[in-house]
Amino acid sequence: MSKSLVLVALLAALPVVTSASQAPVTKENEVTATATIKAIDPATRSVTLRTENGDEDAYTVSPAVTRFDQLKVGDTIKVSYYESLVFQVRKPGAPSTSTAASVAAGRMKDRPGGAIGKQETISVTVKAVDMSVPSITVTTADGRTLTRKIADKKNLEGVTAGDRIEITYTQAVLISADPAKK
Repeated sequence: MSKSLVLVALLAALPVVTSASQAPVTKENEVTATATIKAIDPATRSVTLRTENGDEDAYTVSPAVTRFDQLKVGDTIKVSYYESLVFQVRKPGAPSTSTAASVAAGRMKDRPGGAIGKQETISVTVKAVDMSVPSITVTTADGRTLTRKIADKKNLEGVTAGDRIEITYTQAVLISADPAKK
C-alpha cells in the first residue's frame, strides 16, 4: 500500500474528521463472501468459484499457495476483507505517533488458507480551513498541498491551521477453504 493510497483514503473520508473532543474518529468496513469450488484445473492452477447468488468466475492461484493440491471440487471458500481508517487531530506541540508501515501474513495450520494485513500511519498538517465553503487544505510530509470540500462544516469545528491529522489505514484479507460437506 502506498502513501498515495492512504492519501486517497484520507480524501475520501476526511469529511468525518472532528476535533471537538480530540478523540480519534474511526471508519470501518468489512465484507465477507462465500463461494463453492465448481472446477479445478491443476495445469493452469485455475479454480472456478460460484458465489451464493450464482455468479461464477475463474481465478488463477499463485504458486505461492502451497496447498493448492488440497483443494477439491465442492469445497467452500470464505473470504473476509476488512479495512479501517482512524483519524486523530493533534494540536501543535502534542505528541504524535511515528509515521510507519507494517505488513503481517500467515498461513492456516490445518487447511488451505491464510491471512495478510497491512497498516500504514501518515500525518498531514492543516494549512487552512475555510468554513464558508466548507473546505480544508492540508500539506503532506512530501510537501504536496491538497484542498478538499467537506460535506458538513461541523466536522471542521475546532480544526485550525497548524493542527496535524494522523491517519492510520489498515487492510486485511482472510481466506479459508472448508472441505465439502458429505
